[in-house]
Amino acid sequence: MAKALTVLVVDDEPPIRRFLRTSLVASGYRIVEAEDAAGALRSLAIEKPDLVILDLGLPDKSGLELIGEIRPTSAVPILVLSARHDERSKVEALDLGADDLAVDLVRRHVTRGGHEVKLSPKEFDLLRHLVMHAGKVLTHRHLLREVWGPAQADEVQYLRVFIRGLRHKLEPDPTRPTHILTELGVGYRLQLPPEQRVG
Repeated sequence: MAKALTVLVVDDEPPIRRFLRTSLVASGYRIVEAEDAAGALRSLAIEKPDLVILDLGLPDKSGLELIGEIRPTSAVPILVLSARHDERSKVEALDLGADDLAVDLVRRHVTRGGHEVKLSPKEFDLLRHLVMHAGKVLTHRHLLREVWGPAQADEVQYLRVFIRGLRHKLEPDPTRPTHILTELGVGYRLQLPPEQRVG
């Protein structure tokens, strides 16, 4: 049996950490928390997380500085969680090694390559569900039930239309997806980088 993926949540706001902890634990992840950059570096060294969710506004140093310290020794995926609307900070985070696709679950905001991606409410709900279960195969029925409700649980073609829309907005080449993968006859899976998968 595969061990649970570990997610390091780095944010100085307890309500945001609590929200992410509740959601991620319910989805089967192991959560490690840090409220500042120093704690994040300690947790990174000890816990070896599979994913880092990082707020750029930390009390002891900026999230940008922290990315710069993480990247020379770790290829762990980093998702940036920030209320900042400063495009320069977003682009700098990408230049320093934050991952290309960033999803802010709290503020319902998605960026790709430092640029905002406009998603419909249902597209965001579908993406949020995939993110919360990253690396796991989610059946068509499960996604339809969770995102649209029990009455739509058999509308597989409906789901395919929305997945196609997400791929066009988020994938570098929608015809050869690298993030949102199809599990033929079963459902879909949000792919973590190969070196971060747990067998």
